Amino acid sequence: MRTLAAQPLLEHLAGGPLPEWAAFSAEVQPRTLAAGEALFESDVPWPWLCIVRSGLFKLAYLREDGSERIKSFIHEGGFFASLAALAPGGRTSFTAVALEPSVVEPLSYPRILALGERHLAWQKALRAGIEHYGVRKEKRERELLMLSPEQRYRLFLQESPALAKRIAQQDVALYLGITPVALSRIRGRMARVTQTGA
Repeated sequence: MRTLAAQPLLEHLAGGPLPEWAAFSAEVQPRTLAAGEALFESDVPWPWLCIVRSGLFKLAYLREDGSERIKSFIHEGGFFASLAALAPGGRTSFTAVALEPSVVEPLSYPRILALGERHLAWQKALRAGIEHYGVRKEKRERELLMLSPEQRYRLFLQESPALAKRIAQQDVALYLGITPVALSRIRGRMARVTQTGA
């Protein structure tokens, strides 16, 4: 039986072992990506749930002028999908790009749905995963709507200190919804406050 990063994650979501795991895992083809390589672009078919075995991804929306807005960062043990692409005939609404050399495990969503038709454990895993995604999305929306850029940056540093060290400041700024110059000013203010002890 193959060992996949997806197994402990999905079994945690399901609350126990998953029936037919051996056959399912045999179909999974992990993908290795170089830093800067896209796993998928925007507006393409991609009916897979992606588990990050190693490395780091940014998920970003692209504007018509080619600029981007980063919706999230996903690192080891995390998962992501474009919900728009999971519907029959659907297409991705954002891009997924590796920020580091990375390995991802794409899991067939149609195959998971078929397993869910036969096994309650797969239904539970899928439902819990969607709930987790929804909570994460709601938290992100609240931060963007309710917190100032400096508050968002402080929260990001507080919640993800190790992750913050792995991400370029330009990408952190795009994630916060501000310019790199604005982030530099925020960092400068915070440094001065720390130095003065105010």
